Amino acid sequence: MSVVLLDDGIVHYEVLGRGRPVIFLHGWVGSWRYWISSMQVTSTSFRAYALDLWGFGDTAHKKERYSVKKQTELVRLFLDEMGIGKIALVGHGLGALVALDFASTHKEIVDRIMLTNCSLDMEKINPKLFSDSPEKLASWLSNGFSTTETALADAKKTDKDAIQASRNISEVPQLFNTVNRQHTPCLLVSGARDELIGQPSLNQLSVLSELSHHILLEEAGYFPMLDTATTFNRLLTDFLALDSGLGVKQLNLKEEWRRRVR
Repeated sequence: MSVVLLDDGIVHYEVLGRGRPVIFLHGWVGSWRYWISSMQVTSTSFRAYALDLWGFGDTAHKKERYSVKKQTELVRLFLDEMGIGKIALVGHGLGALVALDFASTHKEIVDRIMLTNCSLDMEKINPKLFSDSPEKLASWLSNGFSTTETALADAKKTDKDAIQASRNISEVPQLFNTVNRQHTPCLLVSGARDELIGQPSLNQLSVLSELSHHILLEEAGYFPMLDTATTFNRLLTDFLALDSGLGVKQLNLKEEWRRRVR
């Protein structure tokens, strides 16, 4: 286990591989742990980092730092401490909101961004997220698969206040519009069976820039990186391998998910 002291708090992270840096940010349920498969695949060509946000996993529980803005600051502090420059961001759920916020304020160092099951309308999130315990959420969203339950074992370490802190964030549409307008290559990925977040609306998708794209994985739920690991990881590595500045539509779409593009 690797840790770093940031702003007088212990932050846990893991790192694999060598090459251009990729930062993985977990969601409301679980920790860095469910990124292991994606990190292993990515690490053959990139240097993959995954960290636990404030209040999750083995990172310090500091209630005053649970807002999305404070989580974004954590990412900035981490990059500065590790001497990391230009990055690709891969966020999921809460991590996707943090990635959006970071990309909107640090566009000069974000080469591309992949947002998985990102809520663009917080009012449409299933209320279970803010009422059930982290353990109950993990059990509900794991689909009963033992491998998924293992990947979500850190859910019990979650401070529920860290989930609640994002409940009233209202600037998500503005953050998304900012990232979209600044033409940061952005890949939106949704699980068709996701009962927690749901998919972006047609209206939201209609304004995507020419460098952005949305893909719906029909067999995936809230955790596409676990439910459909092979497909998700292939999509991830293809996206990361794109030359800088190329739009996501330049991807050579694989046949097994070509028909699932929305």
